[in-house]
Amino acid sequence: MNQHTGTWVRDSGVTVTGNGDVYIGMQLQNSDKQAFRRVAEDQLRRLRHVLVAPPGMGGARAVLAASGTVILDGSPGSGRSAVARVLLHEHHRDSGVFHELPPGEEDELSLQDPDLVGDGDQLLLDLSAADDRRWAAAQAGLPALRKSVHERQAHLVVVMPHRGVLDPDLQYCRVVLERPSAVGVFRRHLRLHGVPPEQYLRPDDTVTGFLTAHRPMREIAEFADLVRRAREAGRPGDGFRQWCEAAGRARNDGRREAAALVAERREAPQRALLIAVSLLHGAHADVIHRAAEQLLSVLGPPSEGVSPLQQRDLAERLLEISATTGPNGHVRFEKLDFDSAVRAHFWDHMPDLRPHLGTWAAKVVELNDPHLVTVVRDGLVERVAGEYLRTGRADGLGALVERWCTGTPSRSRLEAAVHALTRGLADPVHARDFREQIYQWCAIRRLEGELAQVLVRVCADVLATSHPDQALVRLHHLARREHGTTRARQALCDLVARSRRLHRILLDRLARSDLSPAHLRIFLQTSDPELLTLRPGASHALIDEQNAQRSLTACWHAVLTELPPWQWQDGARRWLHWATACTGPHGGLLLDLLVSAAQRCTEKRGRVFALLYACARDAERTGPGDAARAAETTGLLLHKISAAQGMAPATPPTTSPGGIRP
Repeated sequence: MNQHTGTWVRDSGVTVTGNGDVYIGMQLQNSDKQAFRRVAEDQLRRLRHVLVAPPGMGGARAVLAASGTVILDGSPGSGRSAVARVLLHEHHRDSGVFHELPPGEEDELSLQDPDLVGDGDQLLLDLSAADDRRWAAAQAGLPALRKSVHERQAHLVVVMPHRGVLDPDLQYCRVVLERPSAVGVFRRHLRLHGVPPEQYLRPDDTVTGFLTAHRPMREIAEFADLVRRAREAGRPGDGFRQWCEAAGRARNDGRREAAALVAERREAPQRALLIAVSLLHGAHADVIHRAAEQLLSVLGPPSEGVSPLQQRDLAERLLEISATTGPNGHVRFEKLDFDSAVRAHFWDHMPDLRPHLGTWAAKVVELNDPHLVTVVRDGLVERVAGEYLRTGRADGLGALVERWCTGTPSRSRLEAAVHALTRGLADPVHARDFREQIYQWCAIRRLEGELAQVLVRVCADVLATSHPDQALVRLHHLARREHGTTRARQALCDLVARSRRLHRILLDRLARSDLSPAHLRIFLQTSDPELLTLRPGASHALIDEQNAQRSLTACWHAVLTELPPWQWQDGARRWLHWATACTGPHGGLLLDLLVSAAQRCTEKRGRVFALLYACARDAERTGPGDAARAAETTGLLLHKISAAQGMAPATPPTTSPGGIRP
């Protein structure tokens, strides 16, 4: 995802965590929290346009509509995952959200847990790469999961492993997808790239040779993009045949030509310039020049050079490495996709350079240059991260992100860390590794520097778009460990405010926790009575559910017992204000839960009841609504307290005029 994160970072002193707590000195502010969700939606819409429906998709659509579940089978590279996402997108409703299910990952709900499914959700369970053990475990949980999907009018698409054994009871949900026409897929991509049909409808030997090799859909899309780029960079008069030939040469010969060029250019400045152009391809010449000088500095102390007037100029040096500067001052290699070939050559054949390139990239993104715009910084991070991922070094990219967040990182370096983690989470091969790495950071590892702030941002705005349950778990761990800030806690509040299902899960997690002061502070901030009593698009509110009531009572009991009054009275006043404002039975239910929690306080019960009553009297003066209704709320609370102590009947003699009921 090559997308600006919109992060703003205020520089401050370095902070280092102690064991357990996360101390955060910088703040990521003014983040565009909708940016990543917009990108995810745009990607789904584009996928619908580009997808060539494979044979069997119509059947899959019918099975999903009839039963709410479809299990997709097919050979690798046939586009099963893309079909799954498009099928689910077709069932998108305002009352539900799309999310992927990650069975077997750390601290996640099992497939049998009904809290995994929300009303109208679209769920993807992609097990295309699962081994026999994971597939068998997932099948064991499918009946319970499908029951929850049916009850909540949700939709579930499962991508099963190719040649996996499916239980007979689930066979009626299975649909086999066949490969779509490779030529059709290639032409669909070209059409969306704006290539005129009269061009790509002509037969071409390069295209025919490429497509007869039974390519995966991903490779066909990549080759179509190469043709698009060849068209944009081609000479006037070139046609479809020349574009395809250039794309074929870039795909087949680029690595060999890059190796030959590097072997010829043995001087350090030449190779530094090669690396700078390959990782900052398309950047302004000023940026390329400074970046090359920075790389030489990172690799060793600068030598005593000759006068700048005696040095070869940049144009001459670029010509030596087959690069040129365009009319707008931006530098590119002359050959199509040669930048990726040069990057891969240095990365693969000079492994000792890798840690230096990470350090260098951090220095480059911090350069003060008007030409170093966001798209250039993001492109550099994207390419560095891409090399780690291409070579299976997800752990190396994670370590690099940690280094970028230590010391006194600048705004730009923290933005780079966010972007690198975003790139890792979007990678189809290594996304699971990065989700696990983020969990280890949030829940267990000692966090240094500003890594905690980066994790808050990534969990809240990136991970939450596809794996909201995992985002909740990780933000919960960050919130319970943070000290001196409430950024993680606020992000957790914002997340559960968008989903009653997530709110339910969080309340359950808090009630089952050790109910430490950190957990209780999270509870007080996330137990917004307005969210608990609203029921948009649902038959009932969260507070109507017995499990939620048990969780709320348990947490309030711990709050009243363990925290000093000044820490919980604002939360209690908020409940009392809303009890006054809301109509129907929920006002009385809010009071019932408070009184029930106080009644459990045994030795402190009388004092807690007195504090609640005093809090209600204070709420009369501070409430935004009518004073008479607030007084009625206080009276009803007093009656419920008296009833709990056996000094009054359980039911008040009348219902208050304000609508608050017992």
